[in-house]
Amino acid sequence: MHTVFVLAHGALGDFDELIFLSIAAIFLIMMGIAWVRSLVSTPPALEEPTDSTPTPTTDTDERFPLD
Repeated sequence: MHTVFVLAHGALGDFDELIFLSIAAIFLIMMGIAWVRSLVSTPPALEEPTDSTPTPTTDTDERFPLD
């Protein structure tokens, strides 16, 4: 008995289905890798700052007064 696939319709026959499913599998694998990498990594906003010295502030005329 011949199995009929209906995912892709083209001139290649069963090879269309193979190409379509392999592209879908590659996409899902890439999305899975990106998802795992995002779970493992720490966002830059949440990382501890490496330089703990405060920025020196000086009163100069270059600044605009706030009214």
